[in-house]
Order: sequence, then C-alpha cells, then structure tokens
Amino acid sequence: MLFALEFITILIYCLCLFMIFIFSMGQLHLTWHYLQYKKQRRNHQDLGKENLPNVTVQLPIYNERYVVKRLIKAVIDLDYPKDKLEIQVLDDSNDDTVDLVDELVDNYGKDHNIKAIRREDRVGFKAGALQYGLRLAKGEFLAIFDADFIPEPDFLLKSLGAFADKSIGMVQTRWGHVNKDYSVLTKLQAFGLDAHFSIEQVGRSQAGSFINFNGTAGIWRKACIIDAGGWSADTLTEDLDLSYRAQINGWKFQYLENVVAPAELPVLMSAVKSQQFRWNKGAAETARKNLRKVLRLNISWINKFHAVLHLFNSSVFIFLLIAGILSIPMLYIKDAHPNLEMLFNLGSVFLFGFLSIAFFYWIANREIQPQGHKKYYLTMFPTFLTVIMGLSLHNALAVLEGLLGFKSPFIRTPKFNVFKSKDSWKGNVYISSKLNLLTITEGILALYFVFGIALGIYLEDWGLLFFHAMLAIGFAVVFFLSVKPLKYATES
Repeated sequence: MLFALEFITILIYCLCLFMIFIFSMGQLHLTWHYLQYKKQRRNHQDLGKENLPNVTVQLPIYNERYVVKRLIKAVIDLDYPKDKLEIQVLDDSNDDTVDLVDELVDNYGKDHNIKAIRREDRVGFKAGALQYGLRLAKGEFLAIFDADFIPEPDFLLKSLGAFADKSIGMVQTRWGHVNKDYSVLTKLQAFGLDAHFSIEQVGRSQAGSFINFNGTAGIWRKACIIDAGGWSADTLTEDLDLSYRAQINGWKFQYLENVVAPAELPVLMSAVKSQQFRWNKGAAETARKNLRKVLRLNISWINKFHAVLHLFNSSVFIFLLIAGILSIPMLYIKDAHPNLEMLFNLGSVFLFGFLSIAFFYWIANREIQPQGHKKYYLTMFPTFLTVIMGLSLHNALAVLEGLLGFKSPFIRTPKFNVFKSKDSWKGNVYISSKLNLLTITEGILALYFVFGIALGIYLEDWGLLFFHAMLAIGFAVVFFLSVKPLKYATES
C-alpha cells in the first residue's frame, strides 16, 4: 500500500514528465511546419536603391568599452544613402565607454548623421533607452542592433523589402555567430540558437502563430511600435512583450531566415547565465502580462496552443528540475513496490518526447550546417542536452521569479570582443568575482545525482541511470565553468 508521500511523489513526477512531453510535441509540430515551409522555396527580393525610406538605426549600449568601436564602424559601413540614414547611439554608459562614443561620433559625424543620445538616468534600462530614442527618431523604420552585433553592409537593403506589405510591423533576421568555434561553450550556444532561428521562428511563422522580435538584428515600422503602446520596461524581455502587444493589435511579423546578422556569443558561463536569466524570467513576466489577451483573441486553437507554449517555454526547466530531483526517491518507491512495475514502465512512452526533441535539433542542424552535420550533431546534441540539464536550476529559478512577479533590474550580458581560441578575455572589468549560493547548490546537485547513479546500480535498476548521469555531468560542468573564471576576475 502506498503512503501519502509516495503517492504525491509519483503524481508530481508523472505530471512533470507529462508536461515535458507536451512541450516536446509542440516542438515536433513546429518542425513539421518548418519542413512544409522548405518545400515552398520562397524567395525574398532585395530592395533596390530607388525611393528608399528614411531609416533610424538605434544602438542601445551600456558600458561596452570592448565592442563599441566595432559596432559603430559596422553601422557606418551600411550600404544605404547617407541622407536617408540616421544613427542613434543610445548611450547609458557610466564608464569610459562615454569617451569612446564621443570620439567616434565626432569622427564619423563629419560625413554621417550620427548622434550620441544620453538620458539623465537609466530608467527602464534598454526599453527606456529605446523609447527615449523613439521620440527623437526621424526614420519611418527603426533598425536595432545590440553591442555584440556586426551587421553586414547590405543588411538594410536585404531586409526592408519585406515592408512592401503595409501590414508588416516588424522584420526579424537570423543571428550568425562570429566566434562559434571559440570553445565548446560557444558551440553549444550556437547549436541551441540555430534551432530557434530556424525551426521555431520559421515554424511559427509558417503556422500563422505569434513570433517575436529577438531584441536585436531586426527592423520595426515606427508606426507599429507607437500603435502597440511603445517600449515598456515592466518585463525583462521588452522585445517579446512588444512583439505580443503589436501582434495582438493586428500587425504581422516576418522572419527572414536567409538574412544573417553576425554576432558575438558569450564566452563565459557567468555571461551565459546572465543572458539566460533575463530571457527566461522575462518570458515568464511577458506571459503574466499578455496571456489573457492572447486567449481572448479570435484565432485558431492551435495558434493559441503555440502561443501558450511560446510564452511558457522556459517553464520546462521547472518540470525538468523537479522530475530530476524526484527521480531518485522514485527509485526507492519502485524498489519498495514491485507490483507497480507496469505503472513505472508506462513512463517509457515519454521516450517519444525525447526522440521528438532529437529530431527537432537534427533538422535545425542539417539546415544550418549541411556539410558534416551528422558527425557534428552526434557530438553536440548529447553535450547540449547535458549542459541544458545542468542549467535547469538556474533557469527554473528565473522562471519562478517571473511567474511570481518578483522584480529585478536588467542585467546586461558582458561582451568580450573575442573571436579565436587564442583571444583572451582575462582582465575583463565586467566579470563578476562572486561565488554565490546558486553556484554552490549546482555543485551539490551534481553530487546528488552521482548518488542517484550509485543507488541505481545498487538496486540493479538501470532505467534512470543514463538520465542521472546526464544530470550529474551537466550540473558538474555548469558548476566548474561558473567557478573557473573567478580567479581571473579577482585578479582584475
């Protein structure tokens, strides 16, 4: 007979597995839409140089001494008529980045319409800077680039043509990776991002579902931003929030998979974590803010379903973490109640969910990297999945904060200006040197799942051995990569 605690453990564990399965089915459906889109062979026409619209390029920056020169130089080199191009450097910096920006603006200002725009205070962080610049912008369209991006000269000419349809309010392009091969960590980030910028964005667009501006490397129609209520700082993902508000108001978005904007990937785990925290918590905050409005729309149930999965996508980390923690008590319960063997075997149906995710990343990797993708995939997919599992505590806490309404400031992701493995990030003044409780807990969880491996061997129950091994390795890797840079940060 099951005790109440055992029953609750089984119930919660199965619920978590079921939710992970639902999210996996959503990804599989997007993959199907992506493959349908590829069959259509749509071609996007570049914009000619006749009758070009006025464009304002906005560069929101905050303390970017390592990359600001590279960013501004790339925007200056955009192939676009100077008399139709306005460049706003939305500089909220409080370090020597200010002097670098002033020098660059003075030099380029002789031949280009470029201005440094500064506010009295940093209210609203990036969203506040963009809204401030919006009021001063003269362009009909606004292109936005974060400090880690290096747009190609033909970016505007390749992207603006999509706005021939007056209902298009925003055009998003695919992120490229200038330092993908810097380390295993950058390769893993590229692997994950490539799936989002192929399967997810294209799949949602093909299905007629909500898609999102990714915060950078996109162009907005100014009228769309104003109609949607402008930039708001009440979530950490102002981009996702504005995207939903605009589409709720009837604007259409277009994603251009074939237009690539190169960018620098974070090279330290601490930087990856700050970025992941902002994305995951902000998505949860946006869900709290906009979900009811989406559900009230007169759209198909499948589009509502995908909107729910989109807004709550980061919640899968909560279910993954809980399932992982409870999986060890489940070994005891299974050993104590062999009569429940059939019930536990039903869990194998969720293997289909894992295979769906594997297929999702297989298709994305094949499209992005057609040469040698098989070997690359077989190496990167299990490694990526393992490290993602190791980030489940960090990301789950971020989601919970967002869902519960806990507010926190916008924490920028530090940039390093590194491309090759020989380039050094040591001495970067933006690196945190603190060992926090979260990192310590990740180390403890690594040991916890090592215990799970030992327990499975002791009980001769091999069903969860692979799962526990991935969790143990994942948390150990995340802990190690979080601690390793601290000595260099202290020295600087």
